[in-house]
Amino acid sequence: MVLAHGGGDAGFDGVDRAEFAGGLEDEDFKPLTAQEAQALRERDPAVSPWWIVGLQCVAGLSVALVAWGVAGAVAAWSAAYGALAVIIPAALFARGLMSRFSSLHAATASFGFFLWEAVKLAVSVAMLAAAPRLIENLSWLALMAGLVVTLKMYWLALLKRPKPKQIESLKEF
Repeated sequence: MVLAHGGGDAGFDGVDRAEFAGGLEDEDFKPLTAQEAQALRERDPAVSPWWIVGLQCVAGLSVALVAWGVAGAVAAWSAAYGALAVIIPAALFARGLMSRFSSLHAATASFGFFLWEAVKLAVSVAMLAAAPRLIENLSWLALMAGLVVTLKMYWLALLKRPKPKQIESLKEF
């Protein structure tokens, strides 16, 4: 099947682009003013990725200390390494997202998100693959405990983030 498209403003099936785009616009849509956007940012602050990485560091250290108390030094190193397999890639991801390039416009932000997410996953997998060679007498159970507890900090950060206020209050402006 071959699709032919002539020039002009007529798209597929003879639909006029201006007519199609006009149908997508919502008459109730009103862009925010600078003051309204600032008020929205103040009412619904974003969670800093560095705060999440810090929370992961605390969780990883806690798991390593518990592992040390329960099973000894090898378990503590294994748990700490499992936590580092989350913390180091998360820090790379946060650094990448906060870079100047990733905030130029929506296209670079989207590309940057997916690029740094791929880097994060690759570094995590590489660190886990290298674990048996780096830690003598590796305790996989302790490593997985450090990994899982540290990963769960994303959920805790979502639960503890500031709750957004009603957007309806923006209509006061």
